[in-house]
Amino acid sequence: MNIKSLLLGSAAALIAVSGARAADAVVVAEPEPAEYVKICDVYGAGYFYIPGTETCLRIGGYLRYDIGVGDSGTLDGVNNVADHMGDGRHDTYYKNMRFALRTYTGQETELGTLKTFTETRFQFGNKSGDYTGGATDWQAVNKAVTLNFAWIQLGGLRVGKDETTYDSFIGYAGNVIQDTIIPYGIKDTNLISYYFDAGSGFSGVVSLEEGTDASGISDTIDSYVPHVVGGLKYKGDWGAITGVVAYDSNYEEVAGKVRLDVNVTKELALFVMGGYGTDDNLRDFSKGRGQYKPWGGNWAVWGGGTYKFNDKTAFNVQASADDDKNYALAANVAYTIVPGFTITTEVDWDHYGNYGNPSLYGNWSKANKKDSVGGIVRFQRSF
Repeated sequence: MNIKSLLLGSAAALIAVSGARAADAVVVAEPEPAEYVKICDVYGAGYFYIPGTETCLRIGGYLRYDIGVGDSGTLDGVNNVADHMGDGRHDTYYKNMRFALRTYTGQETELGTLKTFTETRFQFGNKSGDYTGGATDWQAVNKAVTLNFAWIQLGGLRVGKDETTYDSFIGYAGNVIQDTIIPYGIKDTNLISYYFDAGSGFSGVVSLEEGTDASGISDTIDSYVPHVVGGLKYKGDWGAITGVVAYDSNYEEVAGKVRLDVNVTKELALFVMGGYGTDDNLRDFSKGRGQYKPWGGNWAVWGGGTYKFNDKTAFNVQASADDDKNYALAANVAYTIVPGFTITTEVDWDHYGNYGNPSLYGNWSKANKKDSVGGIVRFQRSF
């Protein structure tokens, strides 16, 4: 063997060894299976499966910008504000920006559908009203974050924070923005409720409720006896008829509402709702307004409807009155610029006032009532 053969053999051996080592050093890992988000179409559009679970989740909400002027209703302008550079007073806009975040979940179980719903609101704006007395809370500020809904429902059983079934089951007073100039209920409450479907268009609800302190009217229960609400509904292609009755355990008073909805045509829908409540034991400043009878006097009535000119434009109107001779009228046009973005322009009128409690507020009378006009423009993007 000569030197040349020895060198060639050594080189070949080194190449083979180094190649073997290089092959041993490269380890190709098996690819992990990708887990894609899957669409869940069981509960409607927008739901998807939470990875690794059988729970469907939807995240939604809306952004709403309100501009109010005048002095009618609850979203009116800001009146009699002190002039920053003088001794006079001015009126100005009411403005409010709201971001409402909503979550929905659904899952099928052996006991029925398990659902949850939450809504949390974040707001920046000022308060409406008359500030002749020098109050400064009309200033535009970040407002408190509020939890408006947070409930769990299994089958027909619902528990948590909700709006009272006294309002939600029978329906609200039309599609106007200011539908509570003559109030028809105080919404917020913790509750335990049960919904049942009797078939053939009949349904019902029973609800045990805690109540709430709304506008200084303290109606949260003061014992272990809850407020009680019950309701029945019949619904057909022509519309619906619904009734609710509520027992206020604080004052041992009863109130109820009956509503008729009629689908006159594809474009026109009308409703009328009447309420009656006892007030023998109510003692607050506004002459007998409780958790389930917030209107003045014993009775109140609301009526109105919606006319759809086309897929983008609708006209909404509501008229209301109560036993204390308070009256209100609201009308608006809602225009959907693009799907999910609607502008609503509304005009409101009322003839309103309170009798009051003379021992607390002096000798108020019917002369306290006055005519007021206001308006509001709402921009809302829903998703």
